[in-house]
Amino acid sequence: MIRSWLAMRLLTHNMRALNAGDPGPTLRLEAADVHFRFPGTSSWAADVRGRDQVGAWLSDMVAAGVQHSYDEVVVAGPPWRMTLALRGHDWVDDATGKQVYANRYVIWGVLRWGHVTDYEVYEDTEKALELDSHRPRSSAQLPASPRWANPTPGSARA
Repeated sequence: MIRSWLAMRLLTHNMRALNAGDPGPTLRLEAADVHFRFPGTSSWAADVRGRDQVGAWLSDMVAAGVQHSYDEVVVAGPPWRMTLALRGHDWVDDATGKQVYANRYVIWGVLRWGHVTDYEVYEDTEKALELDSHRPRSSAQLPASPRWANPTPGSARA
């Protein structure tokens, strides 16, 4: 119970920073060789390794204006192999404040000695496809085609 409370405090801090456009606190919790997956066929689909690749994915999400909140956090297991489950909501509001995207998610992760080593985000993939229409296309870092699907292990972002 104490671990879940501590995890909630830490995640509250990290989510506030992420919602304000700073993925740094989230990335500092991740192991250098973290494995991250976001299944699906949208341009957000990812199966990447390494803090840098996850950071680039999170930066794209921040640029799209995706906001997050969580409903529940569960932490179990010993510190050398701890499981984290997080259930929450994400959304995007347009410039007028109208919500143009909303979804629910579950994040299932593994931590070793306080660092996330592996995690996967589960969302309604049909709604994730809707989010593609709100993804900024003006940046050279945000191409229209899905660049995250089936990356070559160890490859750098284009």
